[in-house]
Amino acid sequence: MITPQEIENIELRYIELEDYAELKSTMIAAYSTMPDAYWREHQIRTLVEKFPEGQVIITVNGKIAGCALSIIVDYQKFEGSHNYAKITGDYTFETHTYDGDVLYGIDIFIKPDYRGLRLGRRLYDYRKELCERLNLKGIVFGGRIPNYHKFSKELSPKQYIEKVKRKEIHDPVLNFQISNDFHPARVLKGYLEGDEASNEFAVLLEWDNIYYEKPNVKATSNKKVVRLGLIQWQMRPYDNEEELMQQVEYFVDAVSGYRSDFALFPEFFNAPLMADHNHLSEAAAIRELATHTSAIVAKFSELAISYNINIISGSMPEVINNKLYNVGYLCRRDGSTERYEKLHVTPDEAKVWGLQGGYTLKAFDTDCGKIGVLICYDTEFPELSRILADEGMDILFVPFLTDTQNGYSRVRNCAQARAIENECYVAIAGSVGNLPKVHNMDIQFAQSMVFTPCDFSFPANGVKAEATPNTEMILIADVDIDLLRELNQFGSVRNLKDRRKDLFILEKKNK
Repeated sequence: MITPQEIENIELRYIELEDYAELKSTMIAAYSTMPDAYWREHQIRTLVEKFPEGQVIITVNGKIAGCALSIIVDYQKFEGSHNYAKITGDYTFETHTYDGDVLYGIDIFIKPDYRGLRLGRRLYDYRKELCERLNLKGIVFGGRIPNYHKFSKELSPKQYIEKVKRKEIHDPVLNFQISNDFHPARVLKGYLEGDEASNEFAVLLEWDNIYYEKPNVKATSNKKVVRLGLIQWQMRPYDNEEELMQQVEYFVDAVSGYRSDFALFPEFFNAPLMADHNHLSEAAAIRELATHTSAIVAKFSELAISYNINIISGSMPEVINNKLYNVGYLCRRDGSTERYEKLHVTPDEAKVWGLQGGYTLKAFDTDCGKIGVLICYDTEFPELSRILADEGMDILFVPFLTDTQNGYSRVRNCAQARAIENECYVAIAGSVGNLPKVHNMDIQFAQSMVFTPCDFSFPANGVKAEATPNTEMILIADVDIDLLRELNQFGSVRNLKDRRKDLFILEKKNK
């Protein structure tokens, strides 16, 4: 056994045909229990000719210590149960195709004299980097379970795997694969002919490339670093709708000038228009405000197109079938729009205005990934954002309106919790100032913020950016979507993956 002190040089390189004689002796030493289980020279030549970057060796002090062989396959042809002969095309590797979507591990081994130096981890890391570089969905291979023959009389393969995962049984191959972020997908029966130690069983192991992007024939550009523009809106009197929208356009112009991808407005930002109806009851006044909604949405859509920015329009009242709802619109820069609703109304909103809770909850596709929108009080119900996270949400936008610091603190603290538990970014934007001539909307308190998960790639306190409290301003912040993918796979804790779905489930009902 070589010791770390004896190592002068470690090198990872592509296999060359001249390596075969030494490679053969390394294979025979690695598979001492299966003396004939080594690749013939013509097979290595075929692999090198077909897919040279998939065939690598690792050398220590100039001598071959280990090797990794792989091909690319169209995995849908083999996704069910398959064996080693089938996946390799009866060892001809005719199954390899650069048009495939999965890197399939054919073999990986370390010579016994060099084990314990974590050289296998280097080979796996190379495969992962290759998979990412070639934009493949992931890595798949059949992993032997060489200690299974010792337990086969009392344990099924499934039971054996579960005990290995719980560290009750040591399996040198399977333990190593799991420690390298591969997860067991299924048991393969009759996988490798002659593998008596595994009773010819194998475990199908998978590693998912979190950076994989499905090929798109359209000329689109899904951004990885997304710039958010939050508008901390000053409540002030406006003579009419046109004057209000001039102020809206001013802010859209400002955040788009910084090349923001999103502009977020607060809840009920258009409330100043109710001043003309202050002689009416609060319930009648807000229904008058609802008459402006369709025109405001149309203008928002125009601004999204002309300023090349996606706009979350905060929220506005809307009357449908004589029922009053609190709704908002996602106005994409391609001209399309989507509607979202406030699902939970506060006791005051129901009592004073007669607002009804909506029914629609869904994540929205954008050119910057999937987003969700929850209006104010909705963010205090964790089930809603969890459903959106399950639908793939990367960024949660929360337009809010709070009159006191107590109310603001509820929204703020719950929004930050949503970022942590759903491994997403959360942006909140509210209104400041006062409207003495509008009943039930007289004072405002807000501090707009962008929250992140709390892990090493993010701010330690989970706050990416924060506005000055109670001051009209814009807040610009960049968020990196790839960091969320890394967190999901490699985070210190993994809230989405670690849920005990064997104990509880969450589902959305359609109405």
